[in-house]
Amino acid sequence: MRDVIIVGAGLGGLSAAWRLRHWDTLILESRDRLGGRIRSQYKDGYVLNLGGHVFPGKGSSMGDLLAETGVDSTEIPGNLAAISMNGKLLTKGSVPSYAFRLPMKLRDRINLMTTGARVSLDVIRYARATARRRGESAEDVQKRTLAFENERNFADYLGEVNEDVEALFIPTVTRSSGAPHEISAGAGIGYFSLVWNVGAGLNRAILGGPSTLIETIAASQRERIQLGAEVTEVTQHDDHVTVTYVQDGVEHTEKARRVVMASTADVTREVVTNFRPSLQNALDQIKYGTWVSAAFPTKETTPQAWDNCYGIATPKRSMAIVLNQANVVRGHETQRAPGGSIMVFSPAELADRLLPLSEEEIKDIYIDDLSEILPGFADIVDADNAIVAKWHTGGPYIFPGRAKLQDELLRPDRLIHLAGDFLGSKYGESAVESGFAAAQQIASSLATERQTAKDKAAKS
Repeated sequence: MRDVIIVGAGLGGLSAAWRLRHWDTLILESRDRLGGRIRSQYKDGYVLNLGGHVFPGKGSSMGDLLAETGVDSTEIPGNLAAISMNGKLLTKGSVPSYAFRLPMKLRDRINLMTTGARVSLDVIRYARATARRRGESAEDVQKRTLAFENERNFADYLGEVNEDVEALFIPTVTRSSGAPHEISAGAGIGYFSLVWNVGAGLNRAILGGPSTLIETIAASQRERIQLGAEVTEVTQHDDHVTVTYVQDGVEHTEKARRVVMASTADVTREVVTNFRPSLQNALDQIKYGTWVSAAFPTKETTPQAWDNCYGIATPKRSMAIVLNQANVVRGHETQRAPGGSIMVFSPAELADRLLPLSEEEIKDIYIDDLSEILPGFADIVDADNAIVAKWHTGGPYIFPGRAKLQDELLRPDRLIHLAGDFLGSKYGESAVESGFAAAQQIASSLATERQTAKDKAAKS
């Protein structure tokens, strides 16, 4: 019998696996690759990225994981909050100045300034309400963060605004895959806090691409990982858990003392046969939105207008944001190297429009938009080597009432522990945080059981 079986090899599952690497573990992943919503490849000196792309550093669980695994990261240079709207690309200057510099009607400009001022004040209120207090755990902070303005949606909070003003808010508030009428007001305010206070949030890139971290963890326990292993049933018994999975058409059953369910909430709910009813109900309520992303290698030989940018918000386009994945290279080179890499990301309703299309159709739409956003892009894009990813279960988003589920979700169900980004509001950080928490709880309980067994054996 195994000590632990981990179902799901995304960031949450692999974080738990890393901390449990000294125990007898088995990692089951239904796909043919590791990493879940982390997906990148390194090509010709640049990262082609399709999933998570920025991460927190020191003082975070992700920072701890990077330090423990020896994976290097660097602070992202340049502008993380550029914008392209109404035919104008702004690559420099502060976010508040956009109200004066973007082409828009006077009434829209006034509406943007008044609405922006209200959001700015609430960002300050959010930062104060969610700051970590002495003696608090990360779980305590997360609960309070989820509870902030969690009774209404962001669209209701924003109220009636002009079309251009609403368009400006969309790229920020949809980043978790929920539309303004779907996410909570607090979640929307939190995204602006994240964007406007970059130094305290997501501002680091993993050198070589995010998949470097995934492969480093996997290398430490390659023989324990089973790919293409679709788990069909997980059942708790008095002193163990049985896990049934199908691989290459053959059904297998394994036993373990503990299980980490690090799959998406819907899969976890489907395959575990005997969760307590209250936990089943909480899992049923978790909501996911859709993503579409693409990576475009470029073949320019001269400097480009966007070289100093990392993130470019793109209201009224097929994507919410353009991400210059070559920016890290640009920030450290002494002479501008040829080539580059552009990532685009379409969440929520933007993704819903693209998902029915073929990958080639999606590429064409993106290239048309990028050619209008980035001067000369059509002449330098390497379309043949571009990659498109469709994420039908993109990211979990925080909806009104989500805070009420947190206590239930964080409480283990006897021998089964949960891990994954749906357990919090901080993307990959929530995945790592919950993976670490599950590993700590399991290691403590298994160590206690092992010592108790030794004591009994000694007495007999």
